[in-house]
Amino acid sequence: MADIEETTITTEATAPTAATAPAPVTKKKKSKRSVAYGQVHVLATFNNTIVSFTDANGGLLTSSSAGACGFRGSKKGTAYAAQVAAERAAQAAKQQYGFSKADVFIKGVGLGRDAAVRVLAGMDIQVDSIKDVTGVPHGGVRPKKARRI
Repeated sequence: MADIEETTITTEATAPTAATAPAPVTKKKKSKRSVAYGQVHVLATFNNTIVSFTDANGGLLTSSSAGACGFRGSKKGTAYAAQVAAERAAQAAKQQYGFSKADVFIKGVGLGRDAAVRVLAGMDIQVDSIKDVTGVPHGGVRPKKARRI
């Protein structure tokens, strides 16, 4: 028993004290990036609309979608849902990055195409150009096999 007590005493004596412990690492505050000019990508499908704000190189700043705004089911594909999603993304881009000028790239055939672009004008974001980047099929799908009678 005496041996056990002695070992506990020696471990307490050799334990590092607060003075010898390394100081906690302090992180620098992240400086807010100012991005006045960038791109807005609108993906408008029949089921949802996704609005993404990027810098000039294509790095994502903020994004929002109709589903993220609380719309569910067939309501996600509506023009109003696209409008709400674009408002939320534009508000975040203006507040966090000072976003004021954009090139708009629209992809898809959904109802949210026009609504998302109209919101940008209403939020005082100057639209320099609007480009449709919807994919176009080259040659289409493979035809059905020939019918044998």
